[in-house]
Formats: sequence, structure tokens, C-alpha cells
Amino acid sequence: MTINEKLSKIQTEFKSKKSRFNSFGKYNFRSAEDILEATKPFLKELNVTVTVNEELLTMKPGSCDQPVLKTTALISDGKDSISATAIVGVDTDQKGMQMPQRYGAASSYGKKYALGNLFLIDDTQDSDATNQHGKATASKQKLTNESLAKAKEYINKAGSIEAIKAKYVVTKKHEEMLTL
Repeated sequence: MTINEKLSKIQTEFKSKKSRFNSFGKYNFRSAEDILEATKPFLKELNVTVTVNEELLTMKPGSCDQPVLKTTALISDGKDSISATAIVGVDTDQKGMQMPQRYGAASSYGKKYALGNLFLIDDTQDSDATNQHGKATASKQKLTNESLAKAKEYINKAGSIEAIKAKYVVTKKHEEMLTL
């Protein structure tokens, strides 16, 4: 079984309950730890490892003063690997938190979304999508040039168009581009 087939198996069979509750926003959510716990049975079965690495990106002079964490989740079978990335800003002005807590919160968020990107966890059911923060939100994301390229790469590696349609608004033109 190729690394793509192994990842596809995890992506299609993955289940993780939203076992945590945000009392401020009044919603359930899953954490990075919940996602990692749910992947453990697959790791042994498929003989793969999952690692998560973080990098503090250096900000260029004249740009945003906010530090940024780049988090990469990687699945490997010892020969081949596939990774997914999430970029998260660190809110250094977050009220009620000490600086280590601010970085920890950004780190947890980055891990969760890097793993979500790797395993195609449908974030439209995630707390950040369902919690409207006082605003109406769409249930599916629009395909950008970047996400379209990633979707095409995913499909070329034996991924399904249905998984893409579950996460994104896919027009006929997009579908043609993805299936060529």
C-alpha cells in the first residue's frame, strides 16, 4: 500500500468526537490531542508515523509585528511522506493571558489545523465554523487558487472529488479542472 493509499484510508475512516466544550462560545470542539488520539489505531495498522513540527517565522522589518507560527503535520511510512501546513499568528496583546499562554494557544491552534489539513477533517463542522461570533458564515469555503492546487494534488494522489466537495464550493469549472 502506498503512502497515498494509507493517508486516503485515514482520511475516509477518521472519526474524532468533539469531546471538549467552550463555555464562553457555548460549543463543542475537538483539540489537536483528540485528533492525534483518534489517529493512533491507524498508525499501527498502516505502519505509519505522524509528526508535528513548528517553526517561528521571522518577521521582515516593516511588516506586521505579530509573530507567526508555521506548523507542519507529516505522515510517513519510512520511505515516503506527505505533509500539510497551517500558519497561525500569535496574538501578543491577548488580554488575560501570560506570554507563554499566548504562544501555547497559537501552537495548539496551529497543530489542530495542520492535522485537520492533513487528514481532511471537515472544518465546516468545527467550532470555528459553527461559532458565528455574531456574524453569519458560509458552511463551505470558496476554492482559492492555493486550495484548488492542493485539491488537484490530493485528487492526483487517489483522493476523492466528494471529499473536496464536502469542504469547498465546487463549480462545474472547478470540477473540470480537478478531474482533467
